Amino acid sequence: MTDPAGAVIFLVTAATAIEGERIATALVEERLAACVNVVPGVISTFRWEGAVQREPEVLLIGKTRAERMPAVIARVQALHSYSIPEVLALPILAGAGPYLAWLRDATG
Repeated sequence: MTDPAGAVIFLVTAATAIEGERIATALVEERLAACVNVVPGVISTFRWEGAVQREPEVLLIGKTRAERMPAVIARVQALHSYSIPEVLALPILAGAGPYLAWLRDATG
């Protein structure tokens, strides 16, 4: 196990695969994320404007460095169709050394 200091996984939901792929591509092209997976078929249940809503979405799972998260959040907000997009970061506690080195290099 190599020290993953500063590595995070972030989650973003998007309304459609096209929107999710557009956001994912921008984040990787701009070196804000090393990798973003677009997972189709998510059904989200949430409270919005006083009512419980249920909508199909795609889930983006991205890998980056914690220091890149302010830029990731700003870029997602700029590209996203939602007025309040979900953007959450979770710390990576452990990982394979070569992968973590690649993650740092890809977001450098």
